[in-house]
Amino acid sequence: MAKPVILAVDDDPEVLQAVARDVRHGFGERFRVIRAESGERALEVMRQVKLEGDAVALLLVDQRMPHMTGVELLAESAGLFPDAKRVLLTAYADTDAAIRAINDVRLDHYLVKPWDPPEERLYPVLDDLLEDWTSDYQPPFEGIRLVGHRWSPEAHTARDFLARSQVPYRWLDLDKEDEARQLVALAGGDERDDVDALLVFPDGSVLRGPTPEAIAERLGLRGTPEVPLYDLVIVGGGPAGLGGAVYATSEGLRTVLVERETTGGQAGMSSRIENYLGFPSGLSGADLARRATTQARRFGTQMLLTREAVTLSESAGSLGITLADGGELRAHCVLVATGVSYRQLGVPGANTLIGRGVYYGAGLSEFGSVRGEDVVVVGGANSAGQAAVHFARVAHKVTMLVRGTSLEKSMSQYLVEQVQELPNVEVRTRCVVAAVTGDEHLEGIEVLDRRTGERTIEPASSLFVFIGAQPRTGWLREQLDTDDGGFLLTGADLDTHGRRKAWRLGRDPLLLETSVPGVFAAGDVRHGSGKRVATAVGEGAAAVMAVWEYRASVGLPG
Repeated sequence: MAKPVILAVDDDPEVLQAVARDVRHGFGERFRVIRAESGERALEVMRQVKLEGDAVALLLVDQRMPHMTGVELLAESAGLFPDAKRVLLTAYADTDAAIRAINDVRLDHYLVKPWDPPEERLYPVLDDLLEDWTSDYQPPFEGIRLVGHRWSPEAHTARDFLARSQVPYRWLDLDKEDEARQLVALAGGDERDDVDALLVFPDGSVLRGPTPEAIAERLGLRGTPEVPLYDLVIVGGGPAGLGGAVYATSEGLRTVLVERETTGGQAGMSSRIENYLGFPSGLSGADLARRATTQARRFGTQMLLTREAVTLSESAGSLGITLADGGELRAHCVLVATGVSYRQLGVPGANTLIGRGVYYGAGLSEFGSVRGEDVVVVGGANSAGQAAVHFARVAHKVTMLVRGTSLEKSMSQYLVEQVQELPNVEVRTRCVVAAVTGDEHLEGIEVLDRRTGERTIEPASSLFVFIGAQPRTGWLREQLDTDDGGFLLTGADLDTHGRRKAWRLGRDPLLLETSVPGVFAAGDVRHGSGKRVATAVGEGAAAVMAVWEYRASVGLPG
């Protein structure tokens, strides 16, 4: 963390240099001494220090400066660093002004120039003031600060991306916090008209309208291809893709992983996974994603994040993956592990309120925002149960709307028991959302009871949706065979579903091999998958074993 600042201000360059020299000699080990030759320049320095998230501990300001006196500068500084200690440098004739400033600008001390020796006439005074300041000082957050409105979809997307990418950040709500509005003003914007979201980095630089792509680029997360031809391209960074990456690179395959958002997939958004082998106390999905990503990178997997694959092609004995930004990757084999996305509600009002109270997935970034509120969770599988348990820790009440007749049909038993034991979680079976209402943000939901046909309007500010799954295979449907739901057919399922029309080799498809030789699928995107983290990781590893078989069958080195 940068040292707190002592700011010395004087319009006389020689005097300013002498003041800074004396202060630096006495306090330079603990504080950063900065010089400013005018009041205007001092305010610029303070604004930059504020943007960088650092602190000003003490202002040592000359009274007699043109354009802006020392007292005027100290008055202006109170809006930026109200807790900084304030010392006015005066001549004998300025004593009355200094005394008035004690009340007017909360002046802590005034010193008559010159002082000699500083060990007797300067350092003791500053020592006491800095000791007082240090005793009350709370070090500022060192990481990224995200400023925005709670109901801004742009701010929600940025918060969600930072949280899922395990990037520490501090959220500042423009509707509640003065610091948020101050940062917007320092960055030259208006908190209402110009800003949906603003990202302030530790060096004071600012990113307006931060998209996941822009954030990843700024933080160096996107990555670039390093070789013209890979052994394996993995599309998708959930448990299946990460499992495949770890096993592929650990066994010597040149592997690149492409992910349209950030690693972890739907599992990475889970608040708690308690049935994953080897973690008896459970772990969060984000923690599992972080560990797996680190492991894959350690073995040598290249990561291309916030990059979307849009086409698959075959040519010259290799496979090609075209990216949305126009780039192309070529490889001997491809593993598709793009997973699924939650099905949209498809009810009146829902689309216009996405990110403004309607959220698809766990919405871990919204955890702090729902404290003390009533939360609605739609769905009855494990992801919905994990979210309900998670939100129950801070919300006043969590209501689960479940289309089916019971939780036991689709939820693991350990999770059913946890949900049932929570006093502030209500489970309403055979109920669905029929509509949502709200202007600037979600205000209410219309609930349909499928048993009675009764419709009720209930207030709600946060709705988290976990209904069904849609495979992310739209970009592949022209090349690969799928079942009626769009899930990729692999291995023996190509025969079972009568979809082997595209298969052109004399041998049978390998385990987890799709209708195109050398293209494999693993995880939730595949027809018949287990829909659990452990099975997805296992399929990723099994797909790599099939890759080796494929390489041997076409004469590639083993």
